[in-house]
Amino acid sequence: MKPIRYQHACAVMFLIAGAAHAQSSVTLYGVVTDGLNFTSNGGGHTSFRMQSGDVPNSRWGLLGSEDLGGGYKAVFRLENGFDVNTGALQQGGREFGRQAYVGLASDRYGTLTLGRQYDPTVDLFSGFTGAGSWAGVAAGHPFDNDNTDWDFRVNNAIKYVSQNWHGLTVEGMYAFSDQAGGFADNRLYSAAVQYQNGGLRAAAAYLKINNGGLATGAVTSDTVFTGSSEQNIDAGVSYRFEKAQVSLAYSHVDMYDPTAGVWLPAAGVQPRGGKWNAWKFNNIEVNGQYFLPHGFSVGAAYTFTAARLASTVGEYSPKWHQLALMLNYDLSKRTAVYLQGAYQHVVSAHTGTDFDFAQIPLIGAGLSSSVNQGVIRVAMVHRF
Repeated sequence: MKPIRYQHACAVMFLIAGAAHAQSSVTLYGVVTDGLNFTSNGGGHTSFRMQSGDVPNSRWGLLGSEDLGGGYKAVFRLENGFDVNTGALQQGGREFGRQAYVGLASDRYGTLTLGRQYDPTVDLFSGFTGAGSWAGVAAGHPFDNDNTDWDFRVNNAIKYVSQNWHGLTVEGMYAFSDQAGGFADNRLYSAAVQYQNGGLRAAAAYLKINNGGLATGAVTSDTVFTGSSEQNIDAGVSYRFEKAQVSLAYSHVDMYDPTAGVWLPAAGVQPRGGKWNAWKFNNIEVNGQYFLPHGFSVGAAYTFTAARLASTVGEYSPKWHQLALMLNYDLSKRTAVYLQGAYQHVVSAHTGTDFDFAQIPLIGAGLSSSVNQGVIRVAMVHRF
């Protein structure tokens, strides 16, 4: 019996050693946000309504890792978006519509992940805008044309994120169409670089989508625009002081043969007697936050957007001015309340389409009947 007992003891010791070597962890996390919105003009009427999410959107997720030894880890994330007022799934009813990926991370070489993910422009550029950091939709650019408010995620994506090398971080992504005989139909590729030195940050990013909005492929029902080709070019710079942060962001969007968008229904966006050839948007934004004592912070963002809309019946150049303000108070490390205001004014180009009217997506009550729209929101956030 002694040899058997000795073998059992060795097996137990081996298992304990293996468990110590292959450390693993799974973290459950989430955010619940809800609030009340007032819209000055939605379809010609004032409106009060409950609105889940926005800053930030309601979600829960699982984040996991396993130590594989030698500086390598297996990693995964599953993240679900939901409407706290109805319990409904967000992101088109997807179970894990916000993120769903698995991959390998190396202390030396960076991280490679596969699945549904945010593209590099969201990861490294969006945070320079109010929409992508502290203000949400209230500071979003018209129709979220550059996706800085995270309207879409990317399916079938392979993403590489480098380690931080003397303040420099690089990301790259390629997302497959998954269509036999249509390799370039609804594919996406993107790259971005960010540099940080003390309080200074700067970034540049690029994104290209071919035939976005198809039923299958990289970007499907949650695409910002549908058309034959989309290109985004982004750049941003910010500086963090002791009690304040200021940022400047620029983005340029080219959309060719456009037909519709998530905030532009096809029926309301076609020019009379013709069709669109191209939409081009240039967004310039300046925003800042100031951190006050006792858990208070205030923020402001202003965006000027100039567009050039080319069609078979003429060219148009509408412009948008948008201002967002926010007061936040942290009740604790996990719970906060905030008050927001947003105002948008359109310099109409008289296209005869939805481009002529103001619209602050999501928190506003739909398209305004005029060139102006204002929204006030008060909300509560709890993180777990």
